[in-house]
Amino acid sequence: MKKFSLFFGSLMAGLSVALGAFGAHAWKDYLRDINRLETFETAARYQMYGGMALLILGVWQMNFSNKHLKSAAYFQFAGSIIFPGSLYLICLTNMSIFGAIAPIGGLCYMMGYGLMMWSIFKK
Repeated sequence: MKKFSLFFGSLMAGLSVALGAFGAHAWKDYLRDINRLETFETAARYQMYGGMALLILGVWQMNFSNKHLKSAAYFQFAGSIIFPGSLYLICLTNMSIFGAIAPIGGLCYMMGYGLMMWSIFKK
């Protein structure tokens, strides 16, 4: 599980940098025209948060592992796809309906952090 967390944490963090740069340069005019530049920046930022959480989980699992940390990694991974993914879709399509998906990703993030907290108490 630590390899999963470290691999996908690195992937998510790297993608957030790449997509953030892409949005800031290649798509800046388009995103500004549709008033979605801030939304795109939020997506890249939260994708980085998810990537960093997965990296932390991977390092944490090198020394201590339990089922709560494993579940936390899955929730962080899901949140890292669902939350920023829905925001990226809003920016690409200019359809706000994808905003209805974002809370599911936010809930995944919160579950992941909650399970991280819980694993401390169960140690």
